[in-house]
Amino acid sequence: MRRRARELAMRALFAHTVGGMGLEEAFQHALEEMGGEEEGYAEPLDQEGVAFARRLLSGYKAHQEEVDRVLEETVEGWDFRQMAKTDLAVLRLAVYEMLYEPTPFEPLIEVAVKIANRYGGEHSGSFVNGVLARVYRRVVAGELKTVAKEA
Repeated sequence: MRRRARELAMRALFAHTVGGMGLEEAFQHALEEMGGEEEGYAEPLDQEGVAFARRLLSGYKAHQEEVDRVLEETVEGWDFRQMAKTDLAVLRLAVYEMLYEPTPFEPLIEVAVKIANRYGGEHSGSFVNGVLARVYRRVVAGELKTVAKEA
Protein backbone atom coordinates (compact mmCIF):
# COMPACT_ATOMS: atom_id res chain seq x y z
CA MET A 1 0.00 0.00 0.00
CA ARG A 2 2.93 2.35 0.63
CA ARG A 3 4.09 2.09 -2.97
CA ARG A 4 0.69 3.22 -4.17
CA ALA A 5 0.71 6.05 -1.59
CA ARG A 6 4.11 7.16 -2.91
CA GLU A 7 2.71 7.12 -6.44
CA LEU A 8 -0.18 9.31 -5.30
CA ALA A 9 2.25 11.77 -3.70
CA MET A 10 4.45 11.78 -6.82
CA ARG A 11 1.49 12.40 -9.13
CA ALA A 12 0.27 15.25 -6.94
CA LEU A 13 3.74 16.85 -6.72
CA PHE A 14 4.15 16.50 -10.49
CA ALA A 15 0.77 18.17 -11.13
CA HIS A 16 1.62 20.91 -8.65
CA THR A 17 5.03 21.56 -10.20
CA VAL A 18 4.17 21.23 -13.88
CA GLY A 19 0.51 22.19 -13.87
CA GLY A 20 0.92 25.13 -11.54
CA MET A 21 -2.08 24.16 -9.42
CA GLY A 22 -2.09 24.43 -5.65
CA LEU A 23 -0.71 21.43 -3.78
CA GLU A 24 -4.05 20.51 -2.17
CA GLU A 25 -5.88 20.83 -5.49
CA ALA A 26 -3.20 18.68 -7.16
CA PHE A 27 -3.51 16.12 -4.35
CA GLN A 28 -7.29 15.91 -4.70
CA HIS A 29 -7.00 15.60 -8.49
CA ALA A 30 -4.41 12.80 -8.23
CA LEU A 31 -6.52 11.05 -5.58
CA GLU A 32 -9.57 11.13 -7.85
CA GLU A 33 -7.51 9.79 -10.77
CA MET A 34 -6.25 6.93 -8.61
CA GLY A 35 -9.72 6.37 -7.17
CA GLY A 36 -11.00 2.94 -8.38
CA GLU A 37 -9.05 -0.11 -9.17
CA GLU A 38 -5.96 0.55 -11.21
CA GLU A 39 -3.71 -1.72 -13.21
CA GLY A 40 -1.49 -3.75 -10.91
CA TYR A 41 -3.50 -3.01 -7.76
CA ALA A 42 -6.22 -5.23 -6.32
CA GLU A 43 -7.93 -2.54 -4.26
CA PRO A 44 -8.18 1.23 -3.89
CA LEU A 45 -5.84 3.15 -1.62
CA ASP A 46 -7.03 3.09 2.00
CA GLN A 47 -7.12 6.01 4.44
CA GLU A 48 -3.75 5.07 5.93
CA GLY A 49 -2.20 5.20 2.46
CA VAL A 50 -3.85 8.55 1.71
CA ALA A 51 -2.55 9.92 5.02
CA PHE A 52 0.97 8.66 4.25
CA ALA A 53 0.91 10.30 0.79
CA ARG A 54 -0.28 13.56 2.33
CA ARG A 55 2.51 13.35 4.96
CA LEU A 56 5.14 12.88 2.24
CA LEU A 57 3.87 15.91 0.34
CA SER A 58 3.59 18.19 3.35
CA GLY A 59 6.98 17.00 4.62
CA TYR A 60 8.62 17.72 1.29
CA LYS A 61 7.04 21.19 1.15
CA ALA A 62 8.23 21.92 4.71
CA HIS A 63 11.80 20.82 3.86
CA GLN A 64 11.85 21.76 0.17
CA GLU A 65 14.86 24.04 0.41
CA GLU A 66 17.03 21.41 2.12
CA VAL A 67 15.85 18.54 -0.12
CA ASP A 68 16.47 20.55 -3.29
CA ARG A 69 19.89 21.63 -2.00
CA VAL A 70 20.84 17.98 -1.35
CA LEU A 71 19.68 17.04 -4.85
CA GLU A 72 21.55 19.92 -6.49
CA GLU A 73 24.75 18.92 -4.66
CA THR A 74 24.31 15.24 -5.53
CA VAL A 75 23.19 15.25 -9.16
CA GLU A 76 26.16 15.81 -11.42
CA GLY A 77 25.80 17.32 -14.88
CA TRP A 78 22.07 18.06 -14.59
CA ASP A 79 20.01 20.91 -13.28
CA PHE A 80 16.31 20.82 -12.45
CA ARG A 81 15.31 22.42 -15.78
CA GLN A 82 16.97 19.56 -17.70
CA MET A 83 15.51 16.70 -15.68
CA ALA A 84 12.32 14.92 -16.61
CA LYS A 85 9.70 16.38 -14.28
CA THR A 86 8.49 12.91 -13.29
CA ASP A 87 12.04 11.95 -12.28
CA LEU A 88 12.41 15.17 -10.30
CA ALA A 89 9.13 14.56 -8.44
CA VAL A 90 10.20 11.00 -7.57
CA LEU A 91 13.63 12.19 -6.43
CA ARG A 92 12.27 15.03 -4.30
CA LEU A 93 9.90 12.76 -2.42
CA ALA A 94 12.45 9.94 -2.05
CA VAL A 95 15.16 12.29 -0.73
CA TYR A 96 12.68 13.82 1.70
CA GLU A 97 11.80 10.31 2.89
CA MET A 98 15.47 9.29 3.12
CA LEU A 99 16.29 12.27 5.33
CA TYR A 100 13.14 12.77 7.42
CA GLU A 101 11.14 9.52 7.59
CA PRO A 102 12.03 6.29 9.45
CA THR A 103 11.70 4.18 6.27
CA PRO A 104 14.73 1.91 5.72
CA PHE A 105 16.83 2.97 2.73
CA GLU A 106 16.78 -0.21 0.63
CA PRO A 107 13.00 -0.61 0.17
CA LEU A 108 12.57 3.14 -0.22
CA ILE A 109 15.09 3.28 -3.09
CA GLU A 110 13.65 0.14 -4.68
CA VAL A 111 10.12 1.59 -4.74
CA ALA A 112 11.33 4.97 -6.03
CA VAL A 113 13.03 3.19 -8.95
CA LYS A 114 9.85 1.22 -9.71
CA ILE A 115 7.78 4.41 -9.71
CA ALA A 116 10.32 6.14 -11.96
CA ASN A 117 10.19 3.18 -14.35
CA ARG A 118 6.39 3.28 -14.39
CA TYR A 119 5.96 7.02 -14.95
CA GLY A 120 9.22 8.18 -16.48
CA GLY A 121 11.22 7.57 -19.61
CA GLU A 122 13.35 4.67 -20.74
CA HIS A 123 16.28 5.55 -18.46
CA SER A 124 14.34 7.04 -15.53
CA GLY A 125 14.75 4.04 -13.24
CA SER A 126 18.51 3.87 -13.62
CA PHE A 127 18.84 7.66 -13.29
CA VAL A 128 16.79 7.73 -10.08
CA ASN A 129 18.66 4.71 -8.73
CA GLY A 130 22.02 6.38 -9.39
CA VAL A 131 21.03 9.65 -7.72
CA LEU A 132 19.55 7.93 -4.67
CA ALA A 133 22.59 5.66 -4.37
CA ARG A 134 24.79 8.78 -4.28
CA VAL A 135 22.54 10.34 -1.60
CA TYR A 136 22.79 7.10 0.39
CA ARG A 137 26.60 7.13 0.11
CA ARG A 138 26.58 10.71 1.42
CA VAL A 139 24.51 9.56 4.40
CA VAL A 140 26.88 6.65 5.10
CA ALA A 141 29.87 9.01 4.83
CA GLY A 142 28.28 11.26 7.46
CA GLU A 143 27.77 14.20 5.08
CA LEU A 144 23.99 14.07 5.54
CA LYS A 145 22.05 13.45 8.73
CA THR A 146 18.84 11.40 8.79
CA VAL A 147 16.22 10.38 11.31
CA ALA A 148 16.62 6.93 12.89
CA LYS A 149 15.51 4.17 10.53
CA GLU A 150 13.12 1.30 11.28
CA ALA A 151 14.71 -2.13 11.55
